Amino acid sequence: MRLGCIADDFTGATDLANELASRGLRTSLLFGIPADLDLAEIDAVVIALKSRSIAPDAAAEQSVAALRWLKQAGCERFYFKYCSTFDSTDAGNIGPVLEAMAADLGVEAVIACPAFPATGRTVYQGHLFVGDRLLNESTMRDHPLNPMLDADLVRVLQRQTRGAVGLLPREILAAGAAAEAMAEHRGAGMIAVIADAICDQDLALLGQYCAGVPLASGASGLASGIARALAPPDACRASAPLPEAGASRRAILAGSCSAATRRQVELAAERYPSLRLSLRAGETPQQVVAGAKDWIDKQALDRPLLIYSTVTPDMVEAQRRAWPDGASAAFEAILAEMAAYLFEDGGGALIVAGGETSGAVVSRLGLGRIDIGPEIDPGVPWTIAARGEGPPLLLTLKSGNFGSDDFFLKAWEHL
Repeated sequence: MRLGCIADDFTGATDLANELASRGLRTSLLFGIPADLDLAEIDAVVIALKSRSIAPDAAAEQSVAALRWLKQAGCERFYFKYCSTFDSTDAGNIGPVLEAMAADLGVEAVIACPAFPATGRTVYQGHLFVGDRLLNESTMRDHPLNPMLDADLVRVLQRQTRGAVGLLPREILAAGAAAEAMAEHRGAGMIAVIADAICDQDLALLGQYCAGVPLASGASGLASGIARALAPPDACRASAPLPEAGASRRAILAGSCSAATRRQVELAAERYPSLRLSLRAGETPQQVVAGAKDWIDKQALDRPLLIYSTVTPDMVEAQRRAWPDGASAAFEAILAEMAAYLFEDGGGALIVAGGETSGAVVSRLGLGRIDIGPEIDPGVPWTIAARGEGPPLLLTLKSGNFGSDDFFLKAWEHL
């Protein structure tokens, strides 16, 4: 195994596995730590955790457990993957997990680079941009779980770590002096180093350096640069072919309230039968599930269904006030039950939008491993989930911020 990766959510793990496969690495995506697995034909393993928004100590513990499983499987090079928008709070979980993994491996000065130019995320002078806007001026300012109010990643990560955080500027990277600069950072006792990258060539140079050290961290862009350094020069995309979807049910389950998903839902609702889930005063999640099942039973098989809890930021706040025990968790559970009702008998094709929603759906369906198929949009592929002796489920797990406005529409064109 050339690379062992640990991702802090399920959609990010899919995005990462897609990038590794695109560079020619035979990649297996696992949901959680397996009891046993034959890795004889695998170049890279991605272990997907649901650790982005849990308590920092628990996130670090789960991540180190995954790291040790990968070490026991024979891996010597590791990658910690988080979102290209650096989703986190001042308590973590990026910093605590990175420190815990570095301590377990006995390393310092771990590269941290969330740049992913293909999706508009770049880092310059340690500041993260989303398109042409600083992170704190983008829609991430209003993120319902982890609002990002500071674009200076050195400052952001420093608030999450006990050790010092440094910077690897683009000028040093472009001059070919990354190794010397990183040696100085290690000598100064830095725990992590934010690295600039504004284009794929920057990530290729950074990937060459990271391919020679035990641990690096970032979004899928840097992982792609590392894979580029590890794969044969003539490697082609290592993705599995999609089986026929047949006449089975197709559905979109959207739980993300990001601006990108809101636009995608709005466009899809004009084309497909759609149901917006809501929690009214005095109504239980079980009653919402029962009503949604009745609606599903009345729909034909020949068109995809859209079921969503996606709303605007002001409506998210209203839901929080109405459901202080957790509207987001309630919607995740409801959408997971929808997935089980639609697809528990096997077969079909499902798109899930939102990291937390994807985690809930995958857990409810009991999926343990998926193979990576063709890419729909940068960072978002179709995947194939084997389910015992029955037909596989075609599955797309989409980060809330990813995909073009017509993503839901063109995803079906691949089938």
